[in-house]
Amino acid sequence: MDNPILAAVNQTLQASSRAIEAIPGSEIIINYIKNSYQNDPFRVVLELGLAVFAVKYMLSKKYRIDPSHIKLTEKEIDELVAEWQPEPLVQPLSDIQRMELEKTQVIAGHQGPKPKMLSSGKNLLNLASTNFLGYITNEDIKEKAIETLRNYGVGSCGPPGFYGTLDVHINLEKDIARFLGTEKAIIYSQNFSTISSVIAAFSKRGDIIVADDGCNFAIQKGTQISRSNIKWFKHNDMADLERVLESIKKETSTSKKRPLTRRFIVTEGLFQNYGDIAPLDKIMELKDKYKYRVILDECNSFGLLGKNGRGLTEVFNISPKRVDMIIGSMAQALSGTGGFCAGSKEVVEHQRLSGQAFVFSAAMPAMLAVCASEAIRILETPEKGNKLLKDL
Repeated sequence: MDNPILAAVNQTLQASSRAIEAIPGSEIIINYIKNSYQNDPFRVVLELGLAVFAVKYMLSKKYRIDPSHIKLTEKEIDELVAEWQPEPLVQPLSDIQRMELEKTQVIAGHQGPKPKMLSSGKNLLNLASTNFLGYITNEDIKEKAIETLRNYGVGSCGPPGFYGTLDVHINLEKDIARFLGTEKAIIYSQNFSTISSVIAAFSKRGDIIVADDGCNFAIQKGTQISRSNIKWFKHNDMADLERVLESIKKETSTSKKRPLTRRFIVTEGLFQNYGDIAPLDKIMELKDKYKYRVILDECNSFGLLGKNGRGLTEVFNISPKRVDMIIGSMAQALSGTGGFCAGSKEVVEHQRLSGQAFVFSAAMPAMLAVCASEAIRILETPEKGNKLLKDL
């Protein structure tokens, strides 16, 4: 007579086997286990043990450090606090850096060709100034400055979009646009932040900027802020510029998904780091060939280059309207402060809402705006402006 216990176990195993076999794919697993047991029973035991360990680990409580396990006395806490030294915010200055700061020259009185040094009292020849046309001491500009100061006060105390715009600001923008021959212009309070703000206002993440590797630091910061894809070409090397443009064209043409991107060529008119000028005629040819927009930084060349001081477009006899954005400075040849961007109406109006240096900075003091307008008026006067440029 069969053992009833064995019969019950056998019946249970058969029922379990039928239930497992009803699961899709169970036959493969069962065959795998049978074959593994026949060929290597030790592996089955090891895998079963690992499975049990994994389940137990997942169900076990997480290990936590008991904060009350380590107790410090008040004396020990005070000693640790007294011994703690914070990391320095900045590294200490080197001997060379300290020497450079100590020897920074300070001018006593007005800027000029031979200013007086505060430390020695001597008049030294100044080759570092951008007062190219001597407008700092121009009597006409000084009279305008005094008159404006009395009428408008010292500052604007407000950003352009929030009660900071004055009538003299609008007049200056019109003067710049008229002088350059563009549709409109917009003025910024700071020279350095103008170009970096303009670049970031138009070129965004995913867009492409092809820039001269000899560009000034302000342009470099602008490309960095924009978070665009930056490609550099060798300084004033038009063959290398075309090579970069051609490589970008091939990369985008082979891509299955061709994103719609804005593309810019960024260069300087008169390079701050080299003292040479950009071959604008060749750049414009490549701009038209590869369908790019050009951002031209004329901070050093505005008011200085060209028959009438209109910059590189006048030197190469290129219509300023062909250049998408012309950035200039009023802190160089005009001997004032701030910068501007000249271009089409759409380009200018976009910056009034998206140019961060324009939107979030206090508007230029009225006195400086009037001085810049007066400096442009002098440049437009043949007997005065042309003489200054010829003397230079």
